Amino acid sequence: MTIDVAFIISSFFEILKALPLTLVITIVPLIVGFFIGIGTALIRIYKVRYLYRLADFYVSFLRGTPIILHVFIIYLGLPMLIDHLSATFGWGFKSTSIPILLFVLTAFSLTAGAYMSEIIRSGILSVNRGQIEAAYSVGMSTTQSLYRIVMPQAIGVILPNLCNLFIGFLHTSTFAFMVSQMELLGKANVVASVSLKFLEAFIAAALIYWGMTVIAEWLTAFLEKRITAYNKGGMA
Repeated sequence: MTIDVAFIISSFFEILKALPLTLVITIVPLIVGFFIGIGTALIRIYKVRYLYRLADFYVSFLRGTPIILHVFIIYLGLPMLIDHLSATFGWGFKSTSIPILLFVLTAFSLTAGAYMSEIIRSGILSVNRGQIEAAYSVGMSTTQSLYRIVMPQAIGVILPNLCNLFIGFLHTSTFAFMVSQMELLGKANVVASVSLKFLEAFIAAALIYWGMTVIAEWLTAFLEKRITAYNKGGMA
């Protein structure tokens, strides 16, 4: 058996066409999840009455179940809920008019929020409590101390974990193909099925995933260096 190198090269550029959708499925949930994570982390840290137990359940359930289940529950369950509410209130709206991609992004965002919550919470708790008390002593509010003192330091601490989460979601984006979204691995399957050269197509896809991972690691190292230098009051 020989490997068709020429087909790997041609497949690489064909599969690369699916990269924009893969990045959308990866990056958008992480951005949305970051804000969900901040809110959830603060609720749990400050034990906001009535909300922190709900936040605990949210984090525990979504981190304790596979993401593919989240995709299927949202993909199958949310349209049923939307159609039921539409029929009940006479909205005249059908879930079939909603792009499937939106359901995928919703499922991924909720999952990202749960993981982000734990990452952000650990970053906030790593900041010396004395700095927060010093901020209070000079008249800062809790919001100001979080924005100006805590979060800049916490971001520097959690950057490697955020990079790992990005890489994890980049790989997890392959689940979107199960609900007809043509991301990288799905595109590789389609390309391979034409000539039945699956090994070559998967090698091409692997090179793209690896390249994206290397870029993410390089960017994280660059940002970590800049943020660390800023937090220490130095020059990057």
